[in-house]
Amino acid sequence: MIITTMNDLPGHDIDEVFGEVFGLTVRARNIGSQLGASLKSLIGGELKGMTKMLAEGRMHAQERLTEEAATKGANAVIAFRFDTSELGTTWTEICAYGTAVRVTKR
Repeated sequence: MIITTMNDLPGHDIDEVFGEVFGLTVRARNIGSQLGASLKSLIGGELKGMTKMLAEGRMHAQERLTEEAATKGANAVIAFRFDTSELGTTWTEICAYGTAVRVTKR
């Protein structure tokens, strides 16, 4: 599966557009990570536990997007993006989205 943030794919023709596809995950922070983040925010620096959680969440959201695109018959996703939002004080929603297409190489 080719995934690009561009609206087209250089060297390829878009043969069919299948529409929007999404990959979604909601992550809950564990209490240790939450406490560590609270303490770290007082002195500054990277919140490594939170960074790891978000990186894993993005990976899972992208995998789900890829699966949805493949079930529609796509071999590429264009206009790929991530969106992240907070749900309450301990949950983070991560959404990967784009447009599923079938392309052929020129």
